[in-house]
Amino acid sequence: MKIILDSNMLMVPGQFNVDIFEELGRLGYTEFIVPKTVLKELNILKNRYKGKNKASVDVAISLAERCEILDEEGFADAVISKLASKEVAVATNDKRLIKELRGKGIRVVRLRQKKLLCEE
Repeated sequence: MKIILDSNMLMVPGQFNVDIFEELGRLGYTEFIVPKTVLKELNILKNRYKGKNKASVDVAISLAERCEILDEEGFADAVISKLASKEVAVATNDKRLIKELRGKGIRVVRLRQKKLLCEE
């Protein structure tokens, strides 16, 4: 199954030491998609953050580069919402985006207890 990764999900390994690809694989996801706009968002954060947060962004960028990059322009959450469908889930911790996606009947994967990913 395919899943779109949001910037905050890509930062989870650096923040909480959770292997998101292993966790997503456990849930049955094998194809990982990152919109180019998410990569741009991470590069902006890299210039803003320092210390541990910057290290988390560096990890997120390297993980994103291992995924399929889709060349979609626009605000990251809007692009993710547009690309998501019944067949393509979204991995995010953004409460507003989760609510929007659930309203459309789209599967959402989020971090629980700072140690595992759960599908909702």
